[in-house]
Amino acid sequence: MKIHIVKIGGHLINDHKFLHNSLIAFCKLQGYKVLIHGGGRKADFISKKMGISTKMIQGRRITDKDTLDIVVMTYAGIINKNIVSTLQSYHCNALGLCGADGNCIKSYLRKKTNIDYGYVGDINVKSINTHFIKFLLKNNIIPVLCSITHNGIGNLLNTNADTIAAHIAMSLAEEKDCEVELHFCFEKKGVLQNVQDSESFLKKINLHLFQKMKQNQTITNGMIPKLENAFIALQNGVSKVSIGLPNYLNDVHNKTMLCL
Repeated sequence: MKIHIVKIGGHLINDHKFLHNSLIAFCKLQGYKVLIHGGGRKADFISKKMGISTKMIQGRRITDKDTLDIVVMTYAGIINKNIVSTLQSYHCNALGLCGADGNCIKSYLRKKTNIDYGYVGDINVKSINTHFIKFLLKNNIIPVLCSITHNGIGNLLNTNADTIAAHIAMSLAEEKDCEVELHFCFEKKGVLQNVQDSESFLKKINLHLFQKMKQNQTITNGMIPKLENAFIALQNGVSKVSIGLPNYLNDVHNKTMLCL
């Protein structure tokens, strides 16, 4: 079975028109598909309204107890259910889930080093309940997963959505009957050579070029973990990995394709 793993994030989540267009493009994808979403900007907006400050380090969110409550409410509630209801309006039968639902994604608390990320969950390929995901797909139900996971002892944890997308793709790619493609969708046409020029996207990027762009700070902040996850997926059985606009989910020429 061919499976498309699609992660949407960035401005796509916040902009009503962008989100609808993204979901229309997702519905047009042929074959089995899974949607993963974050919603950090929406969470930031709600945090600000509630007088709670947001702290990021190297593109990753610090999740204290108040922030955890906000991201659970935002990701698993407001955003997830709006996406599911929109997909239903396009006759895509979707089921909104967090990692605790159906034991989809079991994580473990990130170890404290020189940075304490708080209530953040890390995962590996064994964290993913591939049996449950395949069960839903084979019954024509599209899983819509937010970036909230659980640790198996009653605690919810915040996990990077790009990491979830990559690990779902890798875990399914381990299955003998699965061919998996991974798509990271956001508001840019791809990986930009010049952040000031939206047309400067690379048609292809390999690991060496990524390391070079990271070193000279052409790539910074949230794009770093996104590309790190993308290359890990490509190195671990995922057949194709791309980054770009959702409009081009079926087009390999108008986005950035990753290669080793």
